[in-house]
Amino acid sequence: MRRFHLGAWDVCRCRRHGKGQAMKPAKKLKRRPTAGGWRTYAATTTAVTATAAIGSKAVNANSVWYRSLSKPPWQPPSWTFGLVWTPLYASIAWAGGHALLRARERHRRALATSLGLNLLLNAAWNQLFFGRRSTKAGLAGTVLLDISNADLIRRTAGIDAAAAGALVPYAAWCAFATALNADIARRNRQATAAKQPG
Repeated sequence: MRRFHLGAWDVCRCRRHGKGQAMKPAKKLKRRPTAGGWRTYAATTTAVTATAAIGSKAVNANSVWYRSLSKPPWQPPSWTFGLVWTPLYASIAWAGGHALLRARERHRRALATSLGLNLLLNAAWNQLFFGRRSTKAGLAGTVLLDISNADLIRRTAGIDAAAAGALVPYAAWCAFATALNADIARRNRQATAAKQPG
């Protein structure tokens, strides 16, 4: 058998048949998820559920303070927030588990840290806005959450595009919440200043 090397291709000619055989280079295999997938999804689901529970405890849309705030006409009704957050929380749990299972060890820890920080900021907003009854503190919290969302999506995109795409609606809704929080803070700062004696 005579072998000729032509770049990435190997052409082999066999004296018996006198035919050429082309061998293609092996394809790059996609990284498969690590074992114990259900444990990872259970962990992300538990973390997201805890985030939702902790955050919801601080929310009181019927409080005198919240009802006294001046709000923009484009703010959605209160019942829509729970309706929107339910699928968003589910997408975070799925995307987090999906990406963690496909991440290499050196990326997995960084992604887990980014996800944990994101969930912490998510729960903290309700405590800052409703718990402290501060529109300014709430605005600071939601801006930090937006920054965390960008970092989380960036890290997730480097591992799995589908998981990163599942996080986009979550980031978009948080950006909308930031705009809403900023408008409420602006309106009520002006209202407070107008009530003060000149």
